[in-house]
Amino acid sequence: MLLLTTAFWGISFPVIKALLSLNRALLPGAGSWLVTAAALAPRFLLAAPLMLVLRGRRGGRPTLGEIRQGIGLGLFASAGMLFQTDGLQHTEASTSAFITQFYAILIPVWLAMRRRRNPGAVIWTGCALVLLGVAILGHLDWHTLRLGRGEWETLLSSVFFMGQILWIERKEFAGNRPSSTTLVMFAIQAAVFLAIGAATAPSARSLAGPWESPPWVCLTLTLTAVCTVAAFWMMNHWQPRIPATQAGLIYCIEPVFAAVFALFLPALLSEWASIDYPNEHATWSLLFGGGLITFANILVQVRARPNGR
Repeated sequence: MLLLTTAFWGISFPVIKALLSLNRALLPGAGSWLVTAAALAPRFLLAAPLMLVLRGRRGGRPTLGEIRQGIGLGLFASAGMLFQTDGLQHTEASTSAFITQFYAILIPVWLAMRRRRNPGAVIWTGCALVLLGVAILGHLDWHTLRLGRGEWETLLSSVFFMGQILWIERKEFAGNRPSSTTLVMFAIQAAVFLAIGAATAPSARSLAGPWESPPWVCLTLTLTAVCTVAAFWMMNHWQPRIPATQAGLIYCIEPVFAAVFALFLPALLSEWASIDYPNEHATWSLLFGGGLITFANILVQVRARPNGR
């Protein structure tokens, strides 16, 4: 089920990038943060009531523990998605997907530091391989040691996604219902992104304008139903059944799906939505940089198996 979740997230990368391109066409002169908020706020404004309907009357009211867990998830996820989505305006979808997986290495490092012990040579080797892979994917300027804005924002988003994964695993939330915590999570994200949109929009009309575009509505509904409600419900339901480290490693399949979808989906979306978003190509930097990150995660997974962490 978590593998299926990564497929849903994988398809979201080219779909979100197409939606961002459409936002720039529908919101001429809009700043980067408004373009980002206009892609995220409607997604969760729709996801929250949809999740409420799916829960039905038998769902009952969320408990205090479910509210607390949902608020934490919502804040971590909001920060992660904000920087990840804004970064997508400045880098390729496949590059963003691979760099996002940095949290798979950060999780065992964080757990080791919290327990005040050395994570070991395998983990540090994995960190080095991931950083090298990020440098290759981001076309690091080796003279100035600078990455682009998109790569830096995606790295920052990975830190918040690590927090989201660790928050799900907290023992105090073991008895919580996934549907309730997911509902609260979506409500928090809707509020956060709506506030950012309101703060950056020149007028209310600019926020309502994209709803008049049928392609924009279809892309938003796809992100809401498939990549948000279905994916996050499955994540919150199934992830607690395995350790956070193993969950983070399963999620590393996500960029593989994203890279495959980015090879053919952009051109199809461009023709349908009348935007300029060409297909990506399997360049050596994508294959080598993404391969290093994937190999690093495999190393950590082999290291994690003996004790289940």
